[in-house]
Amino acid sequence: MKIYDSLHNRLQTQHLAVEPIIAAVSDELLLQNPASGKWSIQNNIAHLTRYQKVFNERITRMLVEGEPMFDCYSADTDPQFESYLSIPVKTLLEIYNTDRDAVFARLTNLNQAELARIGVHPKYGRLTLLQWMEFFALHEAHHLYTIFQLVNNT
Repeated sequence: MKIYDSLHNRLQTQHLAVEPIIAAVSDELLLQNPASGKWSIQNNIAHLTRYQKVFNERITRMLVEGEPMFDCYSADTDPQFESYLSIPVKTLLEIYNTDRDAVFARLTNLNQAELARIGVHPKYGRLTLLQWMEFFALHEAHHLYTIFQLVNNT
């Protein structure tokens, strides 16, 4: 078991899409909520920044516990998420990028046995750490697509 090239590349660079996508966006649009119950661009970036920390915490648990069970992550029930909403986008991106460098370094230094460690998701069941990494990258891609839509749906 190893990190396959497409996953490796997405984990290394996918997050870097945010800055060029929002480069020409006004501060007003960054904060604008598109519809009732939907997140702004800034909210999506805050979520990506916070969830990356949650993912890193899950990696730790998977490496030290025997098959930990995780709840589905929900920003609504995360007491720390609210504080991310007040962080300026520029600062969020600095945190996001710095944290990704650390997460990426950590993930790419895992051995075969560590990549095979299991964490249990309530919907998807028993996933190896490698599968959790794919889940993380796909989740991130969903939010990047949402940000792209919000930028270009004006």
